[in-house]
Order: sequence, then structure tokens, then C-alpha cells
Amino acid sequence: MDEATLRHNQEALKNQLARFLDFESDAENAALLVNNYDWMKDFSFLDFIRDVGKHITVNYMMAKDSVKKRLSAEAKEGMSFTEFTYQLVQGYDFLHLYRTYNCTLQMGGSDQWGNITTGTELIRRIGGGKGYALTCPLITKADGTKFGKTESGNVWLDAERTSPYKFYQYWLNTSDADAEKYIKIFTFLSKEEIESLVAEHSAAPHLRLLQRKLAEEITEMVHSKEDLENAVKASDILFGKSTSQDLKGLNEKTFLDVFEGVPQAEIPMESLENGLDMIAALSARTGFLGSNGEARRELKQNSISVNKEKVKEDYILSKEDLINGKFVLLQRGKKNYFVLTVTQ
Repeated sequence: MDEATLRHNQEALKNQLARFLDFESDAENAALLVNNYDWMKDFSFLDFIRDVGKHITVNYMMAKDSVKKRLSAEAKEGMSFTEFTYQLVQGYDFLHLYRTYNCTLQMGGSDQWGNITTGTELIRRIGGGKGYALTCPLITKADGTKFGKTESGNVWLDAERTSPYKFYQYWLNTSDADAEKYIKIFTFLSKEEIESLVAEHSAAPHLRLLQRKLAEEITEMVHSKEDLENAVKASDILFGKSTSQDLKGLNEKTFLDVFEGVPQAEIPMESLENGLDMIAALSARTGFLGSNGEARRELKQNSISVNKEKVKEDYILSKEDLINGKFVLLQRGKKNYFVLTVTQ
């Protein structure tokens, strides 16, 4: 990546982490975000191998489990020089932080143990001090894969990558086993609260109390209370527990997330200015239903809704029906949705 991209990513990461860490106060333990490019950019390769590389033997580097696995007979892809020497780079970062900020503890996932302990070794050999490593088991999903930017089906902290509604839905749809594990890891609920929730959930698993509480706690923490309320409202809309006013209260991004993949058709704004009758809205103009006859039949059977409200054949669509000034939601029965997108 070029420097401009790195700086952008650094600022984006800081904005995300500011939800959890205090970067702004003058407290002694206020968070500090630094970029290792700032101390590595002027470090030549020859300087690095002379001042850092000579302190760590190849034998030491080869003994790391992560290196052994990549060089084993079963591993076909091998290991590049860049990957092999990365532990020296990460190790030097720890040494720099130790010297500059008196940083003595590095935390990470269990897969980082080898890289972190290379840092503690450099602190001992070059800095003449003590560094410490603290790792925790990698958090995995139900299919055994870890959470990470390279994995499919993951969630992002950035609302532009995973909207608050999809973020909420992700946790709401976790399995019982994962929900019980995640609520202990990702929330600040007390041990007693969690045990009580687990017991309630076991008694009535169909109510998904555990998943609901998990989704609420994490969504509010990562995004905001308002985003959580919108996500809950959007979920209720999808499952029929809402009114036309609730639907009109959704912002455009959430509306499109909720009805992602639903068939759509475009109609010009002038159609609503003059009023659009329901037969045209359901069939000829949009293609939602197959024919005018089918449209009349469904309307007589009281199975058609506009923005979650039942309508009859004499109902006329107008600009008053617009959601965010742009959409109208048609529905047949409980599960068949169709979105009209109104163009200027």
C-alpha cells in the first residue's frame, strides 16, 4: 500500500477503536495509536540485518511452531522469505515501543505467540529488559473458521461495510452454542446475568433470548443506541410486527438492507403525482403479479398491503405513500414483497 492509503487506514482504525478506547483525554493511561511505518520507513535493509537480525539465530526462528507448520511435509505452499522474517519486524516493533513508551506487554491471538515472543527476546538481548506476552485462543465461528478480514461471512466494525441492521442480524442468527460462548466474550454482562440468561434460554430456546440479548449488547456498543433501535425496528418490520409509520421511519440504507434481494420495478414520480391505481401498481406497470385479473382477485381476497397496511381495489397510490421520498413497499400475503422505486 502507498503511504496515503496507510494513513487513511490508520485514521479509520482510530475512529473505530475510539468507540472503546479513550484517545483524547490527558489521563495517564489514555490510548495512543502509532504506526510502525513511522520508525521503519528510514530503516535500510542492511541496517536492519546488522542491528537487529544478528541478535536472533535462524535456529531460534525455525523453532517457532508457525514456521514448523509451514515447512512441514504436509504444507505444500512453503514459506516466503518475507513471511519467515516477519517475526523480526514485529519483534522490533515491540522493542521500539519498549524503548519509546516503556511498553512491556504485547497482547494478541494465540497465532501471534511466536512473533510476540521474538519481541520479548529482542527486548532482553538488545534492550536489556523484560517484555511479556499475553495471548488468547482465536475466536472461531460455528464452521470452525476464525473471525478475520480474509474470511467469508464475517462482520465489520465499519457501518459502511456491515450496516448496523446486518450487524444486529448476524448476532441474532448465531447458533445456541455460539451465542452462549460469544456473550461471555463480547459483552460486559456479569457472570450472574449470563447464567440467568442461559437458564432462561434453555427453558424456551425458541424465543432466542440469548441471541437477542447478545445482538442488543454488541450492536449498541459498536454502533449506538439509536442504531440498535433502528435495527430492532427493521427486524420487526421484516417479520410483520410493524406499521406503515415504522416503515417510513427507516433510513434509505436500512430499508435497502432489510429488503435486499426483493424484486423491484421503477416507476416515474409523475405516476404518483397523478395517482396510480392498484391494478396498474400490481401488474401492468410493475410486473409484481401476472395479470390484471390476478391483481383484482388478490385485492378482493384482502391479501395486498401497501407499506404493511391492507388496501382494497379502490386505493390510489400517491406521493404520501413514499418511504424516504423514493420507495413504496407492496406485499402479497405474509412473505411476498415487491419494492417500487420512484424515479424523478
